Amino acid sequence: MSNHEVYPAINANQQLERQFLNFLIPSPPGPGFGGAPAFPGIPGPGFQPSQAPTAPPPPFTPKQAVASPFAIDPGAISLCMFRNTFIWLSNGQGFWVYPIIIGPRSVAGFRWNGRFWVIFGIDTRRIVSFTCF
Repeated sequence: MSNHEVYPAINANQQLERQFLNFLIPSPPGPGFGGAPAFPGIPGPGFQPSQAPTAPPPPFTPKQAVASPFAIDPGAISLCMFRNTFIWLSNGQGFWVYPIIIGPRSVAGFRWNGRFWVIFGIDTRRIVSFTCF
């Protein structure tokens, strides 16, 4: 039996998704598991991730709010946790997200890909503006 049969090849997106899942679902604390301490904005031991939303986001693209030349403030976007949120990036791209974790420089949760919700994370410095519903 070769390693290719035991460990099938995965692409870079799958690897990033696995790393993100490991962030969302840490190892349980206890002997042999090395429970990690909790840090502000990062889930600690025993954290249970939220499920993806069960319904799609609204079927429209909202009008973009006035864009800021600075990074989005985590305090402002934290008001959008567990709500359908449309974000616009500095590259002009915009899409629906459902944030469940807001860190000092990142937003994590789920992104609507047009058919279903997928795990998502982004640096807040890439977000130009957002609006939540």
